[in-house]
Amino acid sequence: MVIGIPKEVKVEEKRVALVPGGAEALAARGHKVLVETGAGLGSGFDDVEYVQAGAEIMQGPSLLYSRSDMVLKVKEPLPAEYDMLREGQILFTYLHLAAAESLTLSLLRKKVTAIAYETVETDEGFLPLLRPMSEIAGRMAPMEGAKYLEEHFGGRGVLLGGVPGVPPANVVIFGAGTVGSQAARIALGMGASVTVLDIVPQQLRVIDDRYHGRAVTMIADNYNIRLAITFADLLVGAVLVPGAKAPRLITRSMLKTMKTGAVFVDVAIDQGGCAETSRPTTHDDPIYIEEGVVHYTVANMPGAVPRTATRALTLNTLPYVLAIAQKGWQKAVKQDRALGRGVNLVNGAVTHKAVAEAFNLAHCPLKDVLS
Repeated sequence: MVIGIPKEVKVEEKRVALVPGGAEALAARGHKVLVETGAGLGSGFDDVEYVQAGAEIMQGPSLLYSRSDMVLKVKEPLPAEYDMLREGQILFTYLHLAAAESLTLSLLRKKVTAIAYETVETDEGFLPLLRPMSEIAGRMAPMEGAKYLEEHFGGRGVLLGGVPGVPPANVVIFGAGTVGSQAARIALGMGASVTVLDIVPQQLRVIDDRYHGRAVTMIADNYNIRLAITFADLLVGAVLVPGAKAPRLITRSMLKTMKTGAVFVDVAIDQGGCAETSRPTTHDDPIYIEEGVVHYTVANMPGAVPRTATRALTLNTLPYVLAIAQKGWQKAVKQDRALGRGVNLVNGAVTHKAVAEAFNLAHCPLKDVLS
């Protein structure tokens, strides 16, 4: 199989979908790896390392896309890349299709086989390819929030950990999954007062046990959500419905009850965001202010730490890439149900139910496609 690794084109996205070691593993099994020149530089890998690993360096993306059986990326294709994709091609990347109608429709027209990292899911509900980036984004959220609480960014001018004689900031986290748990870990480590809300009591028990009662836990009903945002200096949106659009927990009217200069970090922005006022931003223009609240809504947060993020991502994606390359995607998904759940689109059909529901499209179960 020919596997293409294009350079990411999203603003300030420096991650790369395959490290040289991954290219070497594929080449050793007889596969061809094409890497766009400069694709790995942001993550600390130069073209020479890929050549030494057995890859071929390509000048520009067009020829790379045309020659590749599978295109391996980090982020979803942008409009400039749509026309380079072709029928029957495998696209393996983070897609977040339920929040991206134009991308979904374009991939359907192209009849691309689209496999999304974020919906690869085990029978136990574990998300092996989303988790490493969720861990990074969760750990980044309090650090970014602490920065934008500074007055010159429009924040309240509050130090997250306080100082002796002055209380710490109140950090409120919606969601007790991977992002929320990691955000709580860092916020507590920085000395903040932390409150975590979730709809699943067991998730809250995990938080309570893990942090020995240092984080306050609350059930995320409407009353508690409205209450918690009123005392938040930093609010972290860490909600997730795998493959589906994020629930809009925070309305504009709720936002108006927050403190002026409070900061809202919406980690759910990849899936559309969990607030009525959320819209994606980029690393070069990361914040905006709505209703007096500083919004940080960067849609590729881990892209800010590409040396860490690339290694964490490719460590987890490589076994699936090898399986697809060795067996073909159909056989690979038949043998691995977790990978099968990652298949969102096939030959113009929507195989992921949440994506179909997001845009009122017909749903064609993967088992029907494979049969």
